[in-house]
Amino acid sequence: MTDANSVKQYLLGLQASIVAAMEEVDGCSFITDSWERPEGGGGISRVIEEGNVFERGGVNFSHVMGNNLPPSAAASRPELAGRQWEAMGVSLVLHPRNPYAPTVHMNVRFFTTYAEGQDPVWWFGGGMDLTPYYGEEDDAKHFHQTCKDALQGFGDDLYPRFKKWCDEYFYLKHRKEPRGVGGVFFDDYNHQPFEQSFAMMRSVGDAFVKAYRPILERRKDTSYGERERDFQAYRRGRYVEFNLVFDRGTHFGLQSGGRTESILMSMPPIVKWRYNWTPETGSPEARLWTDFLIHREWV
Repeated sequence: MTDANSVKQYLLGLQASIVAAMEEVDGCSFITDSWERPEGGGGISRVIEEGNVFERGGVNFSHVMGNNLPPSAAASRPELAGRQWEAMGVSLVLHPRNPYAPTVHMNVRFFTTYAEGQDPVWWFGGGMDLTPYYGEEDDAKHFHQTCKDALQGFGDDLYPRFKKWCDEYFYLKHRKEPRGVGGVFFDDYNHQPFEQSFAMMRSVGDAFVKAYRPILERRKDTSYGERERDFQAYRRGRYVEFNLVFDRGTHFGLQSGGRTESILMSMPPIVKWRYNWTPETGSPEARLWTDFLIHREWV
C-alpha cells in the first residue's frame, strides 16, 4: 500500500535541507516562490540568482495532478493512457559562476496513476548527474562513489544499472556526446514492498549534498579569466539543448500545464553558441572531450 503523504513530507524536508546546505556555501539566501496550478496542485520554487557562488540555481518542489497522462508519460507507459495521475518531486539545477565548479542536476519523484475499479500503478524515479566544464578526476570519482554508496544497501546491481541508464539518458544524440560525467538515473522503479522502493529513493535524495558540496567547496574559489568564462558559456549551450530537446521532466512539465518559470529554472543565465567550433588540440578545453565526455567507469 502506498503512502503518498509520507513521500510528500519527505520531499518538502529534502528541499529545505538542500537549500540550507547551499545557502551555507553561498552566503546568500534563496527566494521562496509558492505557486498554484489551475488544473490541480502547485509547488514551491526556491531560487537563487547572482549569489556569491551560484550564478543561478533552483531547488523546486511540485505536487501536481490531472485526468489524462501527458504524452511524455504515456509514451513510456501506453497501457496507462487515460488514467488520472498524481506526481510529486524535488528537482534542482545549480549553475555556479566559477567555470571550474561543475553544474549539477538532481531529481527524485513519485508518480501514481488511478483508474476506477483498478489498483493504483505507482513508481519512483530520479537520480543525479554532474556536468563539469573543466573536468577533475577526483570530482568525478567522489560523485560516483557517493551515488554507489547510496544504492549499495538495495542491491549490488543497482549502481551499475543506474549508472549505465544515466550515461544513456544524458546523451546528446545529435552531438554524439554525453552531457557530462553522469551519475545515476532511474525511472519506473516500483519494487515491492512500497517501503523499500521509497527507502531507495530517499537514500538517493539524501546523498546529494554529500555528493556535490565537497566538489563545490573545492572549486568555487579557483582563479579564472575570460577564456574560462567564455568556454563555460559555450558548453552551457549543450545543457540548454539537452533540456529542451530530450529531457522528459521538461517535456512533462510543459505538456501537463506546469509553471513555466519553475520548469525553465534549469536554464543557465549566460549561454553562447558558435558555428562548428573545436578546441585547440592539447588544451584544457580539449581535455574535457578526450578525458571526461566519454563513458567510463569512475569507481
